[in-house]
Amino acid sequence: MPRCVVVADDLTGANATGVLLKKNGFDTLTLLRSAMNQAAALSDCDCLVLPTDSRAIQPEEAYARVKEALELLAGPDVMLYAKRVDSTLRGNLGSETDAFLDTLGPDYMAVCVPCFPASGRVLIGSHLMVNGRPLRKTEAASDPMCPIHTSDALSLFRRQSKYPVAPIHLDDVHDGAEHLCQVLLQARDAGARILLVDSVTTEDMEMIAEALMKAAFPVVTVDPGPFTAIMGKRLLPPAPKAYCGKILCAIGSVNGVAATQARLLMARMPVSPVFLDTARILESDESRQAEIQRLTQALLSLSGTSDILAVIGCGIDPEKRVPFEPYMEKRCLDAEGLSERINTAFAQVTLDVIAGCPDIKGVYSTGGDITAAIHKAAGTVGLRLLDEVVPLAGYGIAIGGRLDGTAFISKGGMVGNENAMVTCVSYLQQHIS
Repeated sequence: MPRCVVVADDLTGANATGVLLKKNGFDTLTLLRSAMNQAAALSDCDCLVLPTDSRAIQPEEAYARVKEALELLAGPDVMLYAKRVDSTLRGNLGSETDAFLDTLGPDYMAVCVPCFPASGRVLIGSHLMVNGRPLRKTEAASDPMCPIHTSDALSLFRRQSKYPVAPIHLDDVHDGAEHLCQVLLQARDAGARILLVDSVTTEDMEMIAEALMKAAFPVVTVDPGPFTAIMGKRLLPPAPKAYCGKILCAIGSVNGVAATQARLLMARMPVSPVFLDTARILESDESRQAEIQRLTQALLSLSGTSDILAVIGCGIDPEKRVPFEPYMEKRCLDAEGLSERINTAFAQVTLDVIAGCPDIKGVYSTGGDITAAIHKAAGTVGLRLLDEVVPLAGYGIAIGGRLDGTAFISKGGMVGNENAMVTCVSYLQQHIS
C-alpha cells in the first residue's frame, strides 16, 4: 500500500501536489478516477494521488466520490492523508473534508493551511490574500463554475462543513511550536474537528508541522499542496534511494546572504562541515599548508559516515571574520592577493578531498572566485551546462582535468533567497542519485 494518500478535486491540482511530494524524493503516482479499480497495481509507490473531478458538482456527490476513494485506498500502512484543495478555495471544501473525517474516524483532525507562498497565497486572520489582494477581489470571484464571494476561509468552512471549525491565529504560530501545540490541543479538546491555521511563509508552515508532531494526534492535511509536502517529510520515512555518490560543498562567501543560506543548509540537511580558519591561511606558508591538511584530513574522516561534506569559511560568523589590513602589511599583498590565497586554499582542499574519496560525485561551490579557483587548479576544460537550478546558479558536468565527469553546481554568494543553497544541494543530491 502507499504510505501517503492524496485526494484532489481535479487532475491539475492532483499533479501539482504530486510534484511537490516527488521533489522530496518520494515515488509518486497519479491514479485517474476512471481507473480506480486498478489501484492495487500501483500499491508499491510511496504516494498515491487521486483526482475525484468534484470541484463543480453538488456537495453530496463530491462527498460520495471522496468517501469512495478513501474506502478503496485507506489502510494501516498509510501514514499521511491529504485533501488537496484549490489554492483559491473554490469547490466543495467542507463536504470533501467531512468525507475524510467520517471515513477515518473520530481520532482524526483536519488541519487546513491554505498557504502557497510561491503563488502569492497567504492566510491572515482566516482571510485568504492572493498576491496582496483579498480573494474576493481576484478573478476567482467571477469564476463561472465556482465563484467565490468572500475572502473569509473560516466562513466558507463553517458554511460547508457539519463539523466545528476553529481558527488558529498567526500570533500563535509565531509564538513557537510549544505554544502552538497547546493551542491546537485546546481547540481539539473544545470540540473542533477542523483547524484553520494562519500562515504566510514556508517557515510558518514548518512551525505548524513541528507543533503537530508534538501534539501527536492523527491529521488530514487540507491545503493546495505545500503543507502536505512539509508534513510528508516529517511523517514518511525517507524513500529508499540507490546510492550513487557523495557531495562536497565549498562555501567561501562571507556576506550576509551566503551566511544565512549556509546556516539554513546545515539546519535542513545532514551536512558534515569543517570550518576554514582564515587567519591560519593568511599567517604564513607553513600555517596555510597545515590548515589545508587539517581540513582535508577532517573531511576524509567524515566521509565514511556522511554523504554531504562541506568546507566553510569561518567568516560566515561575523565575530570570526578576519580583517585583511594586518596581513596586507605582513605579507606585502593587497586585498586581491589575500583573497586569492583563500580561494586557492579552498580549491586545494576540494581537490585533495576528492582525490582521497572517489565516492564524491558532485561539487557545490558558492562564490565566483572560489569556483574559478577550483576549476583552474583541476585543469577543467569546460562545463557541459544542463540546467538552471535557481536564477544565476547553473548545473553541469565538468569536462577534462581532475574533475572530469563530476557534477557541479556553482552559485554567486549574493544570489538567491535564504533557501537557495538548500535547493542547489538537494538538486545535486537528486541528480547524482
